[in-house]
Amino acid sequence: MLPTAAARTVADRLEDFGDSARARLEPYYAKAGVRWPGRRAALLGIKDEAALELHVMDESGAWHALRRYPVLAASGRSGPKLREGDFQVPEGLYRVSFLNANSRFHVSLRLDYPNAFDRDRAREDGRRQLGGDIMIHGGRASIGCLAMGDPVAEELFTLAADLGMQQIEVILMPSDFRHHAPPGTTEPAWLAALYRSLKASAARFEVVR
Repeated sequence: MLPTAAARTVADRLEDFGDSARARLEPYYAKAGVRWPGRRAALLGIKDEAALELHVMDESGAWHALRRYPVLAASGRSGPKLREGDFQVPEGLYRVSFLNANSRFHVSLRLDYPNAFDRDRAREDGRRQLGGDIMIHGGRASIGCLAMGDPVAEELFTLAADLGMQQIEVILMPSDFRHHAPPGTTEPAWLAALYRSLKASAARFEVVR
């Protein structure tokens, strides 16, 4: 029997690509006048534009629009994730809960879906089996996650490791609520309030040019 490959650690992966990932991001930090890795970071995912924006906070507490990445693959359509197997990318306010150094898709950042908001709304609706394992990962294929390609996954993985997962917020929206009002949706009953919350959260960040 062939020996099983040892699991890689976050430190192992940073040794593999951390320096090159930091070098790719450093010019954007320098242009913004922010010292690596910043004080906090935010990722804004915009479904209908297949885009993920990176924003960083400097030591004074000011936010800077840093990068806009193309999302190479993401399944589903506009609307929140409601149950396991619906192939939807969630919509909401999330945190990074785990860095997976042994992902099938190179490396990945796991989001905390379903979070307390998702679980509370599911109880109100009588829904169960909400699914999980929502990732921002490498590669070019995805079901319910955001596939960013390996180089971008390395950059975000390295940033999360250096900054600290707890310092990264993730806003996932069906469209860019900084440009227009959320749709006047009525189903589920709580969705309009969620979209208003996403609009208020996204308003803190300028559009990445």
